[in-house]
Amino acid sequence: MTGIRRIGVAARYSDLVILGDTTYFSGYVPETTLGLPVAEQTRDILEQIDQSLAEIGSSRVRILQATIWLADIASYDEMNAVWDAWVVPGEAPARVCVEARLADPGYGLEIQVIAAL
Repeated sequence: MTGIRRIGVAARYSDLVILGDTTYFSGYVPETTLGLPVAEQTRDILEQIDQSLAEIGSSRVRILQATIWLADIASYDEMNAVWDAWVVPGEAPARVCVEARLADPGYGLEIQVIAAL
């Protein structure tokens, strides 16, 4: 299929896949805050998402959907405190948040988004 652009291609996945005006992001995990509290990990991940959005000429107001996996649903309020401060009022994406076992026990959460360009 033509018109598909892949960024950060690895053996198992691409960091981003762009088709038309829609960008599909891989899941983001903490890079600099592994093992720290969920609030810190959430800030780390949201900064990564902001950077990726900027690199493709988009922004957080263009996020269409977010999926959040929490290692422990008890950290839901802690994550939401950071999320709520980050989301632009009136521009919140569709969102789902669930508890899941993550690939590394130091991960408190993982976030995946879909955004418009």
